[in-house]
Amino acid sequence: MGIFDLISIFLIGLAIGLTGALAPGPTLIATINASVRSGWRAGPLVSLGHMVAEIGIILLIIAGLGTLIGSATWAIGLVGGLALVAFGILTLSSARGALLPRGDSSIDAKRPVAAGLLTSVANPYFWIWWFTVGAALLWSYMEGGILAGGVFMAGHWAADIGWLTLVSLSLHRGRFFLSDSGYRIVLLACGLFLIAFGIWFVSGSI
Repeated sequence: MGIFDLISIFLIGLAIGLTGALAPGPTLIATINASVRSGWRAGPLVSLGHMVAEIGIILLIIAGLGTLIGSATWAIGLVGGLALVAFGILTLSSARGALLPRGDSSIDAKRPVAAGLLTSVANPYFWIWWFTVGAALLWSYMEGGILAGGVFMAGHWAADIGWLTLVSLSLHRGRFFLSDSGYRIVLLACGLFLIAFGIWFVSGSI
């Protein structure tokens, strides 16, 4: 596998990761809450907790899918591709009238790493995404070797760390860098990307 293949895998991981990171949810709200206490460091710290949760679920996925290699590989790709399309449609739907998330006092972010971990595992969207889209994508790249799978996850985590750090940095400086309308445009673009990539992924699995 050449360097350009690895770069493309990293960029796909980055783009897919951004679509998940941008979606409003408890992990993003925890970052907003923690930014008041920890400043720009809140983003990387919450991301670290989120990564710990993902490492655990990745190990579960690899252990589980390892028994399904062979004739079931195409089915994993088909389910993952259809899930991508479904998540894309949901993202497009949520983009209409979407507002930037605000802080929520019910989410404790005094310990950002723990907040990132707990808000991830307590979010049903996290589990659904990983056992459909995440499992299919990770397994498809793992078939190319551990390096390819690792590069995909590096891109995915770069998206999480980059976005949440940008959020905490902008809040630390006193102003969010996106308007509500700008946020809706970004979500719209993410939804279209997910649908297009999902269709491509389904076509490759059939």
